[in-house]
Amino acid sequence: MLKNDYYSTAEAVTRGHPDKICDQIADAILDAYIKEDPNAHVAIEVAVHFAGVIVMGEVSSLASIDMESIVRKTIIEIGYDRDELGFNGYNCPIQFFVHQQSSDILLGLNQDNLGAGDQGIMFGFATNETEEQLPLSFLLAHQLTQKLEDLREKKILPFLRPDGKAQITLFYQAGIPVCATNIVIACQHEESVSTEQLRKIIEKEVVRQVVPSQLITEKTEIFINTTGRFVLGGPIADSGLTGRKLMVDTYGCSSHHGGGSFSGKDCTKVDRTASYYARYVAKHIVRGGLADQVEIQVSYAIGKALPTSINIDTFGTNHVPEEKIRTIITNCFDFRPSNMIQELQLKRPIYLETSQHGHFGNQNFPWEKLSKLETVKSLISH
Repeated sequence: MLKNDYYSTAEAVTRGHPDKICDQIADAILDAYIKEDPNAHVAIEVAVHFAGVIVMGEVSSLASIDMESIVRKTIIEIGYDRDELGFNGYNCPIQFFVHQQSSDILLGLNQDNLGAGDQGIMFGFATNETEEQLPLSFLLAHQLTQKLEDLREKKILPFLRPDGKAQITLFYQAGIPVCATNIVIACQHEESVSTEQLRKIIEKEVVRQVVPSQLITEKTEIFINTTGRFVLGGPIADSGLTGRKLMVDTYGCSSHHGGGSFSGKDCTKVDRTASYYARYVAKHIVRGGLADQVEIQVSYAIGKALPTSINIDTFGTNHVPEEKIRTIITNCFDFRPSNMIQELQLKRPIYLETSQHGHFGNQNFPWEKLSKLETVKSLISH
């Protein structure tokens, strides 16, 4: 059983956070390659800093894309579109260090039975705590940053700038969230708005619009721009790098992470694909009624199609024996890269959206579907 009393904390960032800028640029480049060449092998890393953008990595593809235009378009759409922000997609310097992917790595990818593009450990997680099968703290953190973005982009709060973060801690008793112990917001803003004004407006228009009122009690502490000023933000204030917001991208503090980032990697990279597939399997386990919560761990060796291990942890919430769950997973789901790619239809330009507000919970993503639910249910009694 899950422990009775505990805290659950999760963090999220806006699209204008320096690390998230990098994730979006990397996935925008990936999408452009896949659109022209579904079999492209792409491994792109991006760094941003006060002096510009660095794009680096390996690509093997028949496609030819205008990488600079993609980088600039992505930055501008995020909101860095004028010099006063200190970082402007129209004129920021961009350096490219991209070469063909290593032939040694390609040896494991060009087989008929596609092998994993790298070794590694991946995790998938699901819980019946919310309709999205994600932890409530994780959902609320992302809803807070999405609210900040909506208010900025729709010019309802025109003083907001692109950079921002949110964090929320929920306290659980007997497995039920009873209050938010603290809510933390950091939002970049125009110099014209005072700290006092900003705090009042953000609490009213963001915090209390997103967090359910029953979770905000007299014990709840709300922290908004605690330094008192957040005018300089984005790459002019802090450097960014792909893959530095792994817990923001996945499940917050509720699940493990193998350490491999997703953005900029094509679907032959199991860091990405196996994480998606493990989430897909975990959702079926929870929605099928086999457990209230489950974490699935899978590992690979480069060039090998079959996982080197598959492990499950239901945290004592299973309604059937874990061995039964293992058997159902083995009978219903195929973790070979070629199958995961085909089953989830991953050779499509769908990745930019994943790098904006997390890789899980969006029902448009194929790994969020429950296409095998009836099959899973039918095997419970066998």
